[in-house]
Amino acid sequence: MGGKRPQRADARTNRERILNVAEEVFGKGGQSASTEEVARVANVGIATVFRHFPTKAALLEAVLVQRFDRLREQAETLFHAPDSGAAFFDFFSHLVADAAGKIAIAEALFEAGGDNGGDAVQASYGLRRAVGALLQHAQRAGTVRDDVELPEVYALLVATSRASAHAHLEEEVRDRMLTIIFDGLSPLRNARARVKT
Repeated sequence: MGGKRPQRADARTNRERILNVAEEVFGKGGQSASTEEVARVANVGIATVFRHFPTKAALLEAVLVQRFDRLREQAETLFHAPDSGAAFFDFFSHLVADAAGKIAIAEALFEAGGDNGGDAVQASYGLRRAVGALLQHAQRAGTVRDDVELPEVYALLVATSRASAHAHLEEEVRDRMLTIIFDGLSPLRNARARVKT
C-alpha cells in the first residue's frame, strides 16, 4: 500500500511534546534557541526531534501552524458569544498579548530558511478569516463601526502586535494603545467625528 503508516502512540506523544516545548523555547529564545535545547527540555534525544522534524525550519513551521490553528479555534469558539463586541475586542487584545512569542518564532523560522508560502502561511490565513468573522459579528451587533474592513483592522492588529513585542511595552502602555484603537473602532466615536466635520 502507498499510504502512510499511522504513528505509534508513543511517537505521537513525543511529537506533541516536542512541538509544545519548541513553542515555549523558541517563543522565549527566538533565533538564539536551538533544537538541542528543545530536545533537552522535552527529555528526548536530538535524533527523535529530527525523526519528526528533519530540519529546524520544519520544526518551527509546525510550531507556527499549531499556534495559528489554536488561535483560530479560540476565535471560532467566540462566533456565537452573547456579546459579539466584547468577543471581538477581547480576542484582539489576546492576539496582541500573544504576539511576542509568535513573532520570535516567525523570525527564527525566517533565519532558519523557512518557506514564505508554507503551511504556516496557510494557517495564518485561517486565523485571519476567523478574525474577519468576529469583526462582522461585532459590526452586525453595532459595537464596531460598519465602515471599517478586515484589511484595516488586521493592519492595526499587526502594527500593535509588533510595537508591543519589539518595544517591550509595559502592560499599562499596551492597554492604553488598545483603548485608543478600540475608541477609533467604536461607532459612537465615529458618530462624534462626523458631527465635528
